[in-house]
Amino acid sequence: VEENARLPEFMPTLEARMQTVIRFSRLNIEHNTGGPFAAGVFEIETGRRVIVAVNRVVESNCSSAHAEVMTLSLAQKILGTYDLGGANMPAHQLVVNWRPCAMCFGASIWSGIRSLAIAGSGPEVEAITGFDEGPIHPQWEQELAKRGIELIDGVLNEQAIEVFHQFANSG
Repeated sequence: VEENARLPEFMPTLEARMQTVIRFSRLNIEHNTGGPFAAGVFEIETGRRVIVAVNRVVESNCSSAHAEVMTLSLAQKILGTYDLGGANMPAHQLVVNWRPCAMCFGASIWSGIRSLAIAGSGPEVEAITGFDEGPIHPQWEQELAKRGIELIDGVLNEQAIEVFHQFANSG
């Protein structure tokens, strides 16, 4: 909550949004409050920040408290709607420091977002951290497109990977 209050209300560039998400993922490790994952919801047009949140699985003893689920849930609560793509709503973007796992992929689709921006989608997370991200639809990119969700992959990829190494090296 404190870190969100320090953020600017508007982050007009995708790089600024991803830098913030990556910084939150790093802080989550450094404060020993969860895994190396963070996500943010932003208005696409203006870059207005709704919320940035982190993985809280260990802290909350809740296996579904992944960064995307936490972020989407908080954004929906803040905006007073379960559908971030509903009528009279600005288009929203979910920015995540890696491709969502199987559970978070479904949550992303059902949230109403119109854009998903990720730092990467390759095997690095599992290879570096040992996490099992679960089975994801083999044509996941097309499934997003079919639902009108833009995918932007590879945003600040190397910076995101550095955090996964930091997490792995932290024991």
